[in-house]
Formats: sequence, C-alpha cells, structure tokens
Amino acid sequence: MEESDGEDIKETPELPLEIIVYILSFLHASDRKEASLVCRSWYNASQDFCFQKNVTFSFPASASSLELVKGLGRKSRCSLKISQLDGFSVSKSLLLEVGLSLGSRVESLALPGSSITEASLLSLLPRLTSLRRLDLRGLDSLFMSGAFLSREEHRQQVRSALCGLEELDLSDLRYLSDLTFSRLIGCTPSLRRLSLAGCHIAFEFDPYRGCPVGVVEDSSALLSLRNLRRLLTEQKSTLIALDLSRTSITPESLRTIAQVQHLVLKELYLQGCKELTDYSVEILVKHQPSLLKLDISGCTELTSRSVEAVARGLKALTHLSLSRDWRITEKGLADLLSVSTLRSLDLSECLHISGTEMVKGLKGSSGARAQLETLNLKSCTYIRDLAVFSLTQLLGDSLQELDLTSCVNVTDLSVCAISTYLQKLVVLRLGWCKEVTDWGLLGMVQTTQCEPDDEMGDKGPRFTRTFGNMGFFKPPRMPFEERTKLVTQNDLQQFKQQAGASLLALKRLQELDLSACSKLTDSSITQVVHYPDLHHLSLSMLPEITDASLASVGWHCRSLTSLALSHCPGITDRGVAQAVPYLHRLQHFYLSGCNNITDRSLFLLMRHCKRLKTIDISRSKNISITTVDLLQSQLPFLENIHYKFIGGCGLPLTD
Repeated sequence: MEESDGEDIKETPELPLEIIVYILSFLHASDRKEASLVCRSWYNASQDFCFQKNVTFSFPASASSLELVKGLGRKSRCSLKISQLDGFSVSKSLLLEVGLSLGSRVESLALPGSSITEASLLSLLPRLTSLRRLDLRGLDSLFMSGAFLSREEHRQQVRSALCGLEELDLSDLRYLSDLTFSRLIGCTPSLRRLSLAGCHIAFEFDPYRGCPVGVVEDSSALLSLRNLRRLLTEQKSTLIALDLSRTSITPESLRTIAQVQHLVLKELYLQGCKELTDYSVEILVKHQPSLLKLDISGCTELTSRSVEAVARGLKALTHLSLSRDWRITEKGLADLLSVSTLRSLDLSECLHISGTEMVKGLKGSSGARAQLETLNLKSCTYIRDLAVFSLTQLLGDSLQELDLTSCVNVTDLSVCAISTYLQKLVVLRLGWCKEVTDWGLLGMVQTTQCEPDDEMGDKGPRFTRTFGNMGFFKPPRMPFEERTKLVTQNDLQQFKQQAGASLLALKRLQELDLSACSKLTDSSITQVVHYPDLHHLSLSMLPEITDASLASVGWHCRSLTSLALSHCPGITDRGVAQAVPYLHRLQHFYLSGCNNITDRSLFLLMRHCKRLKTIDISRSKNISITTVDLLQSQLPFLENIHYKFIGGCGLPLTD
C-alpha cells in the first residue's frame, strides 16, 4: 500500500500466477509447502501441475475424508493411499465418493491396513479407468473365500478398467491361489511390474495334493510355479520387474523363471530367499543379462562366486544389494566396482568386507569405474580409516549417500575425509561409530606424519591432504585408559578462524545420524550442526549433550521433520522451550528415556508443533497420562504416540 497527499490509496498489483510459480520452482518441496500458507495466490501457485508429480494423498477412512475426496475432484490426476477401510458404511461411502468424484483421475491406489470386502472393491475398480498402479498387499479379506472375480461379468468390468495397469503389488497375501491369481492377472494385460513378496508359493511340491506342482489343474489353495511361469510367458513383452522376496524359491525354480523365452527382466528382487545358491545366480545372470537392479540380500548361502558372476555377466547393472550375505568376502569386489554403470551398492552386514578390493576396483587403470551415488557399509566392522579415506577421494564427484553405521573402527580421520571430499553428500549416517569425537566434527585433527597402512601395502594411498592449518594423520594407538582430550574455548576460537574440513562443509545434507557417538559433546554439535535444509537428525544416546545442543539445532535446522534425542539425559524442558518455536515442520520427535522432560514440554509441542505425527516419550518418569491424553486431543495429525513406562509406572501403557 502507498499513500500521498490528495490521492486515493492504491494497492500494489499482484504478481501474475505464472511468475509466482516460477519463483516457487526454486524452493525445496518443504519450503514450497510453507510458502503456500502465505496467501491464497501463493497457495494456488503451489498447486500448479509442475509441482504435482508423484504426489500421493494419504488419509484414513473416516467421515471427514469425504470432503477431502470431493476437493481432489479439481485435480486432473491424483494418487491415493486410503488406510483402515472396512465393511462398514463410512468406508463404503468413501469408496463410492472416490469413484464418483475422482474416477478416471486416479492413477495410483493403495489400501494398507484395510479389511475391505470384495463387493466394495468391485464397486470401485470399474470406475478407475486411468489406474496405473494398484497396491493390494496384505488384503487377505479379499482372497480368503477364493471367490474374488469368480463371476465373468465382474471380470469383464475390471478388465475394461485395468487394461492399462502397469504395477500390481500382491505382497504378503496368505490366501492367494492359482484360481484368484489367474482371474486377476487376466484383467491386467499390460503389466510391467509385479510383486509377490512374502506370498506362499509352491515352487516344487504341493503339500495339499501330495504331488509335484503342475501335475494337476490350478489349485484353489495356493499359488504354484506353473501359474507364475504362465504369466511370465503371456506377458513377456511388457513385464520388466518381478519381486519374489521372502519366498521359498529354489535354485531350479529360479532357473525355470530366468529361462522363459523372450523374457527380458530389468529388475529382480530376491531378498531373503535363503535357498538360493551361487549356481542359481550364475544361471540367472547368464539368461537375464539386461538386469539393471538386483537385490539378493539376505540370501545367506551365497558367496563371492555370486559377486564374480554378477560383475562378469551384468554389464549394465545400476543397483545391487548384497546386504546380510555373510559369506561374501573381498573377492570379486574389484571387478564389481569396475562396472561403470553401477550407482548403488549395499554391502551392509557383510562382515568380511574391509574395502581393500573396492579401492582397487575404483583405481582400475582402464579408467572405467563405478560412479557410486549410494554406498552402504553398515556393520562392516573391518572398514578402517584408510579405506574410508581412499573411497572418499575416489567417489567425491558422485557419492550422495554414505552409511557407516556401526563401523566401530572408524575415527575422526574418516570424518575429516568425508567433510573434505564428499561435498555432494545428502545423507550421512555415522551412528554407533564410538571413536568419533568433537575433533572430527570440527575438523581439527592434530598433525603428524602418516605412514602406509600394512593392509594396503606400499602402493596404497597415503594421508597427504592437509585439513585447514593442521593436516591429516594416522594417529598412534592410544592406551585404552586414556580419555579423549576435551575441546576448550581457545580451540573453538581457532576453529572459527580457520578453514578446516569440518562437517560444516557438507552444505547439502538432508539427513544426519550421529546416534550413540558417545564422545560427542555440545562443543561440536553447537558449532557444526548448522544445516538449513536438514530434514532428519538423530542425536540419540549422546550422554554429554545438553540443552545448548538442542537450542542450537532448533535455531539452525528449521527444516527438520524428524528429530531423535532418545536417552539424552542432559535434555530438559528448557531445551525444548528454546528449540520447538522454530521447528514448525517437525513431524516425528523421539524423546524416549529423557527423564528430565516433563508435562511442560508436551504443552510446548501442542502450541508450536501442530504437524506432529509421531512422538516417543517412553520411560519418561515425569510425564503424566492426563497430559498425554490432552496431547492426543490437541494435535490433529498425531498417528503414533509411544508412552510405555511413563510417570514411573511399572506397566506398559500403549494406545
């Protein structure tokens, strides 16, 4: 508004909607969500189609959800996740409204935690003519009777609507049988992705008939390999992704699937298939060389032979998970890391991995090497500083996510290397790395000469890079009894004056886990954890931090949606009072075992954190059940509240 003598007050003209949309396009999704609350024009701009890709509207079956569904009718297309549906009138009315108001606009539908009836679903599906993704996982109520889609007229209606369906999730269905599977799959001729994870599939023997599967007609009691193979044969021209995780698939059954003529799979998930052997993996990669994503985690019979087979046969591989394959050693990892297309590698809980061969593969003389964006080394206890130092140098241009959780031999040296070389990191997990101290986070490691590590040999990389004014070193072994030198005020002053390799350098971080790094104190947390775009932060089980750390986090990390401070005895109501006025976006807050938290903190959360979905205040002896009840009534989005053993009670109380 502006005013001058003798003239009428004039309003400043509003920006055109297109200009506001352009401005909002520079914001992160969470910031854009906040901006949409400023005024009506900003809200309308935030709803522009360019911002609505892959947006899912998630809500429970309730009377209030009816108005939400009616409001979604203005959108050209949408994805829905409706939970807690049942056979009662509210659920039926909601599904009817979805069909009437949205109908052809629905692209994706998921119904988790529901006990929906066949009649209710069949009244909805024929109206969803644009459906591309359908998630029926765990909906046993649909398949228990065995009569689902048994009538031809129903099959014709569903087939007409689902002719363009591309993704179908049938995971964890206990009562899926040949008959119901064939009826449903017959309505989805264009399927590209199918999940049968956790389903009871008879791969070789039918326990009900006492004979090998495939000898008799389709079973009404279980799903057989014969029926699955028939699907793959009929839809081989479109199907590219298959999930058989947590099934009892055998090596011979996997061979049968892999050898389906003209079937070209791009993704295969076999997590937890414990009967698979190295031979079956070798056959798989021979007959499906076009695989881009392969998950063989938790297949405990596999050895490094499988790694060598994958490296040799899957030259276009982008994602590989070997998590919990305990027999895998370093052998074959050098060849694997020379696969230039590889972007994601999960070696978590592979207990024999030290990183030596990984470094060797990345340093290959040919120049072709993996450009990893995600690397998971969780619980690889043989990983040491020298391996981390080499890996960070070699992956500095590409790595965005690094998980070193429970790598107990990792020290401050590794943290300095990460801060220096991995400038593109978005996710960093260092939980349970108990040798990490304030010095590592501050990037203030004392100088000394680094000698070659015996494990790497004379040709291995040396610690030659300097960090700030102090350099990088391999420390001498300290006596077990010697305590870590505490950071003083003079040290902090020096930190502020020099350009060290502190964790502050990781400006793109959105997730940071420092839980159970028990040597950390306020000295580093208050100086380093300054990330305006950080969404997830875990500082649980840090006994030395106090309210000063929490207050600093609240001030410097205002985009947080998840904050974990469980079992931090130094956190009190005062810290909560200083932090939560700035944490308006907080959705998940974990304060279990914080005995100095009282009812006052819950009242502060009611006032400032209206979007809370999860709160854990278990084992907090100074919180009353009365205040917990009030909290539940005051926070509209609260879904999970954990309050076992509160108020000094000996019995667990759960909602």
